[in-house]
Amino acid sequence: MITDASDIFAAVLSVLLLMAAWTDLRSRIISNELNAVIALLAIVWWFVGGYPLWPDIGLRVILAFGLFAVFATLFALRIMGGGDVKMMGAFALWLPMPLVLPMLFVTAIAGGLIAGFLAIRARFRPNEAPPEVPYGIAIALGGFWVMANGLLTIRAA
Repeated sequence: MITDASDIFAAVLSVLLLMAAWTDLRSRIISNELNAVIALLAIVWWFVGGYPLWPDIGLRVILAFGLFAVFATLFALRIMGGGDVKMMGAFALWLPMPLVLPMLFVTAIAGGLIAGFLAIRARFRPNEAPPEVPYGIAIALGGFWVMANGLLTIRAA
């Protein structure tokens, strides 16, 4: 039964990350509603997973606000879109502390590769506006990496 819950949450979170990546690729928009579902589902996961309020849930909330603040600074500098910032904050609610830096590393590498590809493509299209980078794809890839490395495990009661 416990494995079933993990599988269900992994499947739903995977679909939500794919939806975010797809909409970001197509329109450079990740909806507030989609980010809210990712965040609210994390809260449900905490209770299904049996995580204690402190330190597990408390640290995840602090981490999510911290990452949101860092990425909001990138938004203010016009480096990243608002939907990407909210997606990072919502997804961070899922993250156990040991997987935060590796997830950010994978996300940064994916974002750099996407940005590099778009920059090379823009060289061959000089009359177009500079491309907007769909960082939601990079965040989703970082999320998939984290899920593949043990994100959705339920604590022993």
